[in-house]
Amino acid sequence: MKDKLYHGAALYPECWSWEVLERDIALMKETGLNVVRIGEFAWSVLEPEEGRFEMDWLVEVIGLLYDHGIETVLCTPTVTPPIWFSHGHPERMFVNDQGTVMNHGARQHACTNHPYFRERAAVMTERLAQAAGSLPGVIAWQLDNEFKSHVGACMCRVCHDLWHRWLERRYGGSIERLNEAWGTAVWSQTYMRFDQVPQPGPAPFLHNSSLRTMYRLFSMECIAEFADEQAHIIRRYSSAPITHNGNVPFQIDHARLYRNLDFASFDSYASRENVHAYLFNCDLWRRFKPGQPFWVMETSPSHAGSLEQYATPHPRGFVKAEAVAAYALGAGGFCYWLWRQHRAGSEQPHGSVVSAWGEPTVGYANVLEAEAARRELEPILLATRPMRAEVALTYSDRAKAFLQTEPHRGLNYRGLINGFYRQLLAAGLFRDVLPEEAADLDGYKLLFSPFLPYVSPSYLERALAFVRRGGIWIAGPLTGGRTGEHTVPTDAGLGELERQAGVVTKATYPLDGTGTIGQAFGVAAPLSLWSAVFEPADEATTVIGTVTGGPTPGLAFITERPVGRGKIVLLGSMPDGDAGHQLLRKLIEHYAAEAGVAVRSDVTAGTLVIPRLGGDAETWWVVVNMDGRGGEVTLPRSGRDALTGHAIGPGVLSVGAYEYRVIQQ
Repeated sequence: MKDKLYHGAALYPECWSWEVLERDIALMKETGLNVVRIGEFAWSVLEPEEGRFEMDWLVEVIGLLYDHGIETVLCTPTVTPPIWFSHGHPERMFVNDQGTVMNHGARQHACTNHPYFRERAAVMTERLAQAAGSLPGVIAWQLDNEFKSHVGACMCRVCHDLWHRWLERRYGGSIERLNEAWGTAVWSQTYMRFDQVPQPGPAPFLHNSSLRTMYRLFSMECIAEFADEQAHIIRRYSSAPITHNGNVPFQIDHARLYRNLDFASFDSYASRENVHAYLFNCDLWRRFKPGQPFWVMETSPSHAGSLEQYATPHPRGFVKAEAVAAYALGAGGFCYWLWRQHRAGSEQPHGSVVSAWGEPTVGYANVLEAEAARRELEPILLATRPMRAEVALTYSDRAKAFLQTEPHRGLNYRGLINGFYRQLLAAGLFRDVLPEEAADLDGYKLLFSPFLPYVSPSYLERALAFVRRGGIWIAGPLTGGRTGEHTVPTDAGLGELERQAGVVTKATYPLDGTGTIGQAFGVAAPLSLWSAVFEPADEATTVIGTVTGGPTPGLAFITERPVGRGKIVLLGSMPDGDAGHQLLRKLIEHYAAEAGVAVRSDVTAGTLVIPRLGGDAETWWVVVNMDGRGGEVTLPRSGRDALTGHAIGPGVLSVGAYEYRVIQQ
């Protein structure tokens, strides 16, 4: 991809006449958009009958766009198999966990593991790459669209057989190993052969936790293998980089998916009230492919919508702030769904840049504002890069799978991790959200690992090495209480984490509604969620937070233990309510100060500071208000307003509603 910031939208030329396309291109040039995403749902037009391909129209569209200065992200259309694939073939279709076979329609109706689907998807991908892969207008590829956004793990007969092979490989061909690992003696679930292991479909009560979680991990691995197959085919004909647009709720292992892709991208339809979730994605997707710009592949210029619901349109200025934040946090592209409103289908009410009849919509002015910001910031952002954070928050799709199996009282991993992230944001800490598999912890000073039920040996080894070098690792809550097979450890309540943290777990139980209060950092707050309470194993462990009231008064819920030049802090429970937020905030700030975290800012809530480095090691701060209320940031030293050239002294800098500033220091 070229040395520019991309600003674009999804375009569906297969749905409109050539005259409409020409008008759209002219209007796109007026808005300044320089990229489109096309092809993701066009399978039935590209292959109207099985084996008969019509690619010329697509090649012509890509050429016309390129002639007008608009480049293309080309998608494989495998999310929407045509009717000739589906009709009369229920065995090819997706089956949900209740045994319901999906009908043709909507999207993701096929089983992506079915051999005939894989065969036809490979043929389509190859034909598409042959026809368009070398076109100068094609700057990137997107595989499929939103893997597993509408469906989870398929329960068809094909998946049933693949599941058994996957288990046999995982357990080295020994059904005895599986039985031991899963604890199948409980409720007489012992198996004699791998082909006896069921899928987690309908059952009178809940399936074994190991069965349910392993099936999710199996499904995640299968969809990543499908992506690998498509990428391998494309690379035979095209040198353009390849991505996929994911998101936290989707049933995929993002780290595994992006392992063999070239850059990471996501879609987000967060509202102003949930802007922290949008920023979380930016901080996470930046770290899936370190050193490569991520893309916001989809967001709405105004509002999301479908036949059954619609959201409130964004306030004027919010989309501009979204774009500025994304670009400053490392995005190479910021794109809308969609350019022209669909005249038919299930998403007719969805916000767009122009209406189905060609008039600018309520989102059009937002796009113009975002484009003006892109043009103004592009020279600065291309000459600088996001600063390396000193604070890291661990993200795990495996943890997401564990909490889907064991949600307790409706726990949701996305909500939990976003809520914790929000506290780091409020503390003014510049942070990375690191995939669990991230190997490089060098340069970080403070590591948070909340809601990680299984702490793998490889993660533990990396975290301990980080601590020995001088880092502070805060583990918990809901961390370490399960094995890799989703069972309870029997050697210690929190497994090896417990021994390394220097505690003895006395009990694990839900603290909600028990009257249990946690006292730490001068704050008393109710404790909540499934929790661990413990005692120090020896004098090297210090109690920081103590439990009062409830069934286990006097035990600890926060401890710290020196290890090497750093320390492990164990957080056994989640402080709740306003007092809980205050306690957690004090914990974060205490250990950030102790760790010597310097990449942080004194900023009011709702305003974001993004530090960047120039080639001469100068620091640049991109300041943007995200909540529409305006805000303030304290500049520690004098600098220069990079957009006006005016000198700025140290002290309080005010920003208006959705305003952005760039300060060179």
